[in-house]
Amino acid sequence: MAHDAVWRGWFKDPKTWAPWRSFLKTLFALPLDATELKLYRECTRRTTPPKQGFTEAWLVVGRRGGKSMVLALIACYLSVFRDWTRFLSPSEIGTIRIIATDRKQSRVIHRYCRALLTQVPSFSSLIKRADDDAIELTNRVTIEVQTASFRSVRGYTVIACLCDEIAYWRNDETAANPDSEIIGAVRPSMATIPGAMLLCASSPYARRGELWQAHRNYHGRDDAGVLVWQAPTRTMNSTVPESFIRAELDKDPAKAGAEYLAQFRSDIESFISREVVDAAVVPDRHELLRRQGVSYVAFVDPAGGSGQDSMTVAIAHREKDGRVVLDAVREARPPFSPEATAVGYAAFIRGYHCARVTGDHYAGEWPREQFQKGRVQYVTSDRPKSALYQDALPLLNSGSIELLDHPRLISQLCALERRTSRGGRDSIDHPPGSHDDVVNACMGAICLAADAKHQGIRISPDIMRRARLPNALRGRTTVGTFPR
Repeated sequence: MAHDAVWRGWFKDPKTWAPWRSFLKTLFALPLDATELKLYRECTRRTTPPKQGFTEAWLVVGRRGGKSMVLALIACYLSVFRDWTRFLSPSEIGTIRIIATDRKQSRVIHRYCRALLTQVPSFSSLIKRADDDAIELTNRVTIEVQTASFRSVRGYTVIACLCDEIAYWRNDETAANPDSEIIGAVRPSMATIPGAMLLCASSPYARRGELWQAHRNYHGRDDAGVLVWQAPTRTMNSTVPESFIRAELDKDPAKAGAEYLAQFRSDIESFISREVVDAAVVPDRHELLRRQGVSYVAFVDPAGGSGQDSMTVAIAHREKDGRVVLDAVREARPPFSPEATAVGYAAFIRGYHCARVTGDHYAGEWPREQFQKGRVQYVTSDRPKSALYQDALPLLNSGSIELLDHPRLISQLCALERRTSRGGRDSIDHPPGSHDDVVNACMGAICLAADAKHQGIRISPDIMRRARLPNALRGRTTVGTFPR
């Protein structure tokens, strides 16, 4: 950072980068002066400076604090100033993995790395290949970006892993909290490389996940072999205006306290435990066919087809003993035709002898018109999704629900968060960057099925004719989801 022929040009104002120099000295066990020692004690809650460096560090630092730049700096240092070949087999490549929630975000650090290497002549000659996904060096080191997936890291020899914004990692395909799976997959990839480093950085979020566990286990412990450095934005980057942070705190103290003061949020907790969800899931049950004499209900979560949200529909029924059973789920992921999907869902709903589907107020009259084309009446729910989740919770906790073995449903249900507003009111929603399309439709159907007023409703012949139901249904006296 101080060498004219290396990266001094990137750190022209030593004063603004002094806090990060203190962190780097701590990480690599370099001597600390009095000012640096004071900051070390403030950010680590330790009393004595480390006698040896760390191979694992967790940075709990506010937004715009400079985390990404420093992670890139460490990655470039490890790639060009250390010789890893003695730990690699003849055909083996040492990989520095940059992992974030998606490839776009991981490329932030990647771009810093590329600039740090290409703009120094002595390092640019080491670059064998460089593109948006990887920087391959002639010394058998590759810096590569990766999305947050525990599958993608397997099979590599990792000399360093940089996990960016780990508090916000989500993966609806595999698990509700995949950060533990990813970190668990990374560690064996580093096991044969002495000095391999695991560096995880993020502004904090809820009190759960790997970042929170590391903070709880290692922060403030002098004997811990893992470094946890917690600091507000302005502690690490004094160029961020204090007036800006004050304004953000005035607008939303809980959110700004996490994003800029680096405090884990106390107003957010998990809506439901994984154990309760697992107990409700019937293993290997993926869909149930329609049964004679059973009244079914349907709930849909509409979407436009061109954004990021899926359009989902779920079917459920209630057994005579009071158990509520989820029978079937359908999901259309973008891009899709909303008109064609609505008509297809209508046929799917009619297959369970339902003449009505319930959904939210999405897009005004559009869902009503599209489902009417498929001879299904669309009615709007009188409860928002947060209320549906709250109503389903006692049913889940009491073991009164049978869920399908549906990975995205399980994942989205476990990821739901309960937030408490300043007025004391609870709301339940998906975390930032995630989705709840599948779980919304499923919990809506479950709540409808559990509600006695939706069971065994008689339908007059006139309504039967106006609904244009299939001939096979015209002789039935009850269709459990149609109004009186």
